[in-house]
Amino acid sequence: MTTFEASGAGATGLVGRLNGARHRLALNLFMLIVLAHWAEHLTQAFQIWVLGWPLPQSRGVLGYYYPWLVKSEWLHYGYALVMLIGLFLLRKGFVGRAKTWWTVALAIQFWHHIEHLLLFVQAQSHTFFFGKAVPTSIAQLAFPRVELHLFYNTIVFLPMVVAMYLHLRPSETEFRRAECTCAKEPALSGASRG
Repeated sequence: MTTFEASGAGATGLVGRLNGARHRLALNLFMLIVLAHWAEHLTQAFQIWVLGWPLPQSRGVLGYYYPWLVKSEWLHYGYALVMLIGLFLLRKGFVGRAKTWWTVALAIQFWHHIEHLLLFVQAQSHTFFFGKAVPTSIAQLAFPRVELHLFYNTIVFLPMVVAMYLHLRPSETEFRRAECTCAKEPALSGASRG
């Protein structure tokens, strides 16, 4: 078996290819989506806390041009679902410490997805929970929505960054176990650095 085949490059099926030969490409595309979403949240935060815009006018970039879009629970739920699916589908390509951190991000996103599902169901059924006049998630009972979802996206993103860092700098054991070709060589251990 060649190194190319051993690295997972010969994996079959969509999930096999996404976590083998196409793992780096899939991760890059996924991170592009994640960073674009981050840009929206950071723009909204800038509009609120730096520019002093009222909350209804602080809609991020997309919402500035398409106000109806940012008010749609379809958009928010759709993104939460894309994140959950992406984290789940790309998890198999991680090993060792990187997989642990990626799994942490997946677990947090699962809960974030549940919160968005609650909002989505309320918006679609026009039945609002917790005695509120608008769709409200569980954590929104204690925290404002903008701050809450900025927090959720932060605590999902940070373990993803740690996972990506460790994935691209695996230990020698992790490098040998990897099915993808994301890392070109194992990271130097403390003893190897001299």
